[in-house]
Amino acid sequence: MTCQKPVYITTPIYYVNDVPHIGHAYTTIIADTISRYSRMIGHDTFFLTGTDEHGQKIEEAAKARGETPQAYADKISATFRNLWDEFEISYDAFIRTTDEAHIKGVQYAFSKMFDKGDIYKDIYKGHYCISCETFFPKTQLVDDEFCPECGKATTIVEEESYFFKLSAYQDKLLAWYNENPECILPKSKRNEVIRFVESGLDDLSITRTSFDWGVKLPESLNDPKHVMYVWLDALMNYLTALGYGNDNNKMKYWPARVHLIGKDILRFHAIYWPAFLMSLDMPLPKHVAAHGWWTRDGQKMSKSKGNVINPKEVADAYGLDNFRYFMLREVPFGGDGDFSQKALIDRINNDLGNDLGNLLNRLIGMSEKYFEGRIDSSNVSKYYQNELDEVIESFNKLEPYLFEMQIHRYLEELWRPLSVANRAIDKYQPWVLMKDGKDEEAMALVALIANILARVSIMLYSVMPSVTKKISASLSFDIDNSSWLRFIKNHELLDTFVISKIPPLFPRIEEPLLAHVEPTSAQEKPKEEKQETKKEDEGIALISIDQFFLTSLKIGTIVEANEVQKSDRLLILQVDIGEDKPRQIVAGIKEFYTPEQLVNTQVCVVANLKPAKLMGNHSEGMLLAAKDENGLHLIRPEAPKRNGTPIK
Repeated sequence: MTCQKPVYITTPIYYVNDVPHIGHAYTTIIADTISRYSRMIGHDTFFLTGTDEHGQKIEEAAKARGETPQAYADKISATFRNLWDEFEISYDAFIRTTDEAHIKGVQYAFSKMFDKGDIYKDIYKGHYCISCETFFPKTQLVDDEFCPECGKATTIVEEESYFFKLSAYQDKLLAWYNENPECILPKSKRNEVIRFVESGLDDLSITRTSFDWGVKLPESLNDPKHVMYVWLDALMNYLTALGYGNDNNKMKYWPARVHLIGKDILRFHAIYWPAFLMSLDMPLPKHVAAHGWWTRDGQKMSKSKGNVINPKEVADAYGLDNFRYFMLREVPFGGDGDFSQKALIDRINNDLGNDLGNLLNRLIGMSEKYFEGRIDSSNVSKYYQNELDEVIESFNKLEPYLFEMQIHRYLEELWRPLSVANRAIDKYQPWVLMKDGKDEEAMALVALIANILARVSIMLYSVMPSVTKKISASLSFDIDNSSWLRFIKNHELLDTFVISKIPPLFPRIEEPLLAHVEPTSAQEKPKEEKQETKKEDEGIALISIDQFFLTSLKIGTIVEANEVQKSDRLLILQVDIGEDKPRQIVAGIKEFYTPEQLVNTQVCVVANLKPAKLMGNHSEGMLLAAKDENGLHLIRPEAPKRNGTPIK
């Protein structure tokens, strides 16, 4: 076990004005991924999530439902915790801002800032957005009235308030941004924050008297009509969860390695929070990482628009690990992502099914066919050191991508060793090696594939914990710190073992599994109907996009070709489309091609055609070709492609 310093990873605490949606799941899955990886490599890791339960918005929502604020908060908070438990999120603590220890910690922090002279009492008058729990200067309003964040009407509020001297920390904040270029990720967001702070900071109103549902001020101030501003209360959770203001038993984890947030709350975390910490003389977090929004049809999801995606429904339908992979791979961190079932299905069928799952299937098939399932790594370096070096180079690049929040790049680079493995099978052809009596070399090739899969499963574990455990079990090892040290850090090879056969990990999905998730835009319907009428008039039979995607088209290499006796038209082809053995395809192209012209050339194959018999010969696919007055020509890729590459 490697011994390294503590690592602290947090999500925002989620506001209990609504049930969890796909954006909440995205943030939490990212944090869970980084936490799992940190633990695997030996870090002493503490992962915090929870719920934010105070404020006027909660008080009003509870009143509208005839409930007390506490009862309402209890109910909604439980939906978050239950979902994270169902998603097997590996959090170490789930904090609620109604927890007594949190309340004491916030009051302790308020007293410290007050005693330091950073908090004073005055009268505040300004435009207040109840939905965002935020005051906005008139210069930031839309049409002098509407909130620049959510678009709702603001209310002019005039009340006595305690203020935090945010303006006093403007220069210190700018110095922090400049001296720590990666304190805000992605770096483009840091530039936005710097511009905002450079434009000038006003002191921040941090208490309210117009509602009662919040943390009361410390008793020493003897001012019971005030409750703390919800953002001061909420941000302090990152300290109070570690025992700040109480027993301080977990303060070794501070400062945070990363605060994961959505971009809509960046200002609170990148300006207010570090200023509060400076006032408390506490170290600042290493990273504040702001991701983008998940949209649908290009619009931000909201209940009022009726376009919210339920993450549990998606995970239940498509598989939790598949859902995790899609969310992390599909969108660069910091950018907005548009959810669609088509994109999700494409990732599952291609990245996971074709590249990862099919490679394991091929390994199981080859090892059982040639070596009764036994895999021995002793000669891998002898025959395939170049491939090993290429794989090691990719693995050495991975970790920085993860901790710099470039998780899509992490997964992109992690897929390169899979390409090396698939390419090695196509290049060295174990069936040919066995046919030529090169058993040792064939065994080394099979072991190369096993070792690549083992290393990929280790580095993919934090993203897909359940699936990768199935892969490692098939390869007879456990994913933990010791396997990471052996196979990733020290580049060791697997011990000799007998592979375990497991069912396919990623069964192909032919059509959307959630019919209600993909609504048709009402604005697009007339256009589609108009186009359809025109096409039908031209005599073209139209199909839907879903019907088209029922066809599986793949690149394959013809490894063997022979004539069909007593036929003037047919050839029998053995075509490698990236499976554990070549497909037999009977094609009527004899008058246009000789067998010699076809061997070792690539073709386009319809891979999910129902098997048929032609002149007594079994056929498992069809080649694509074009024929006109100049003859017939096979459709081929413009450049060589890996066998099994999908045609989109």
